[in-house]
Amino acid sequence: MDNIKYDPDYVVVKAMENGVTIMGLTRGRDTKSHHSEKIDKGEVLIAQFTETTSAIKIRGKAKIMTKHGEVETD
Repeated sequence: MDNIKYDPDYVVVKAMENGVTIMGLTRGRDTKSHHSEKIDKGEVLIAQFTETTSAIKIRGKAKIMTKHGEVETD
């Protein structure tokens, strides 16, 4: 991993309701879901972009915190 071509920064997701789903999406020509987690109100998941994960999809009411700021889902 000497030549890192992705941003290994962390993303913090805090569930604002029960049953928030976080899905990791793959890199490459065909984007696919490769991992998912469910968290409940008040729970926090810390995720990181990797060689495999190029995007994160969040379903449900949550607060997302990154080095770029905060955003909440509707």
